[in-house]
Amino acid sequence: MKRVRAWLLGCALTLLGTPALADLQLLLQRDGLDSTQQQASQALLDEAMAKLPPRFKQQLDRQILVSWSARMPEDAYGQASPVATLDLNRRLLPGLVDGSAAREQTNRPHGTVRQELLATVLHELTHIYDRARLWPSAERRLISRCARQQGALGKVGLPQDCRGQAERRFTLSDDPRLLDLAGWPQYVGRRGEREQHNGQLVRSPDPYELSSPKEFVAVNMEYFLLDPSYGCRRPALNQYLREHFAWAPQQDACAKGLPFLNAGNDFARQPLGEIDPERVYEVDYLLAEANQNWVSRWGHSMLRLVICAPGRPRGPACRLDLDQSLVLSYRAFVNDVQLSSWDGLVGAYPSRLFVLPLGQVIDEYTKTELRSLASVPLKLSRDEIENLVRQAAEMHWSYDGNYYFLSNNCAVESLKLLRSGTGNPRLNDLDNIMPNGLLEVLKGRGLADTSVLDDPREALRLGYRFDSYRERYQAMFDVLRKQLPIKQTAVEDWLALDAEQRRPWFERADLRTSAALLLLEQAGLRRQLLLAQDEVKQRYLNGRALKDGSFDKANETLQAMLANSGFLSRPAELLGAGGYGLPQPDERKQLEQVSSERQAQLLRLSTDLDQQVRALLGPERGKQIKAVEANIKQIGERLRALHKAAGGLQLP
Repeated sequence: MKRVRAWLLGCALTLLGTPALADLQLLLQRDGLDSTQQQASQALLDEAMAKLPPRFKQQLDRQILVSWSARMPEDAYGQASPVATLDLNRRLLPGLVDGSAAREQTNRPHGTVRQELLATVLHELTHIYDRARLWPSAERRLISRCARQQGALGKVGLPQDCRGQAERRFTLSDDPRLLDLAGWPQYVGRRGEREQHNGQLVRSPDPYELSSPKEFVAVNMEYFLLDPSYGCRRPALNQYLREHFAWAPQQDACAKGLPFLNAGNDFARQPLGEIDPERVYEVDYLLAEANQNWVSRWGHSMLRLVICAPGRPRGPACRLDLDQSLVLSYRAFVNDVQLSSWDGLVGAYPSRLFVLPLGQVIDEYTKTELRSLASVPLKLSRDEIENLVRQAAEMHWSYDGNYYFLSNNCAVESLKLLRSGTGNPRLNDLDNIMPNGLLEVLKGRGLADTSVLDDPREALRLGYRFDSYRERYQAMFDVLRKQLPIKQTAVEDWLALDAEQRRPWFERADLRTSAALLLLEQAGLRRQLLLAQDEVKQRYLNGRALKDGSFDKANETLQAMLANSGFLSRPAELLGAGGYGLPQPDERKQLEQVSSERQAQLLRLSTDLDQQVRALLGPERGKQIKAVEANIKQIGERLRALHKAAGGLQLP
């Protein structure tokens, strides 16, 4: 009967529009509670009220009836109803009264039973706030305050944004900006729709937050209000909540550097690094031009962080600090050696944010894949640049999505990161899924400065463009053709010859031509290794390799290397359970140790694999690689001999 009376009172308050109170009030239902129970309950509610932002209490200006219910599931802590009532599980009341709830540990995120009760009150109040509409009196006050601030009070008509403030619900969970940050971004290609799957599932404080935007808001309010490290762990969401409430609780000071794992192929270096957002001069849209491969025919989208060398002031000179630049690249992480077009269409590959050194990316595309790179500055404000870097760091540690070649590819992922990271309104309605098309759209919105590419020579000199080595190889081949009667006219045709067919020309080459031959043979080796990589994938996938001991050993090494390299794209696996968001200083110590151990293991495995991988190749491919290596050795010896004969210093 008491429960019915409380429910009826809540309905009456809601439906009859009882004049609003000055602030939120939590009204404890004292019936059936002795004095000690009332005192302990009121202390809990008072503490919750003290934790809430002032604006929260002002805007939610009503009475909320709080009672202890014996009808709740045993594992539940509390639940709010749509009619402004809040029930707490009566099973937990004795521990609150005798103080044991403050000592009893749980397997839930906040630790003790009492902290979980406090978090539950804040969580459920946030639900009420999130779905509450303004009371008439509060609506009038809000309009009046807004009009007064804009100097429009007493004038005919109200500014449109004042009416909008009054009409809008106090919802957080349907705010487009919060949805972008929370992991329900716009579905690129379906205007107006939001993605249903939340990929920010790694390093979560409580997986329950991923069940819906409403629960995400409520869970994050718990941590915003209760965890002093929240601002360091989830800086973007922390900033959003601070701005929404124009207030913040007491929070820890955060380290400047944001941790990341460098996914470079130099396994001898320490992979754990830091990015200081203040040292990032600009962010570029980095586009790898298309080639003939099915998965690369529209190019590849990346973002380049132009980072200044330590001690250098932010400015154009930082663009020449190429060794400092990092590349943010969403790629399909393939934890086997197969790269299937069909799997890419149906999203069988995880999509993860790799952080790579610019130098490796340049070599990968320009030398090996013979694709040019365009590095186009984005016109972002200082705040947008630093916020984007922070959001990228969060995605690096938390995001594990699904890669689709046509609907959630590198361009789509890069666009979503730009949206959520910068909050720039000009990005909101962009809807392009092609890497080269996205650059054109960014240019059309005035967000990408492609004028830096107008002068090709200056673009190369200043690091706005990195040309494919194809042109260099052709120039070297033209050197050969001037001295030697070679029939081929294109460098591709020359490199397509068997290595042994090219060898007879070596003895006829002079010093300059021999140098050109050496460069071309090195290019030929890279080409053979690229073909070998694809062949290993196919032979491994189809089981066509010989099942002898050498194959089994190489296969075992390959699988171990693939299994051990996953942490470079999903670094959170190094930390195990516990913690959330960006790793904090105590976690970074563990990261440094574990990542170093894992990197050393990769170094050993890569050395073993180099020696064993040829067992996975067909006889013809292995023969070609050996022949090219022999060519390189022969030309090197001839170059040294010619140089010595010309009176030069002996070459190494």
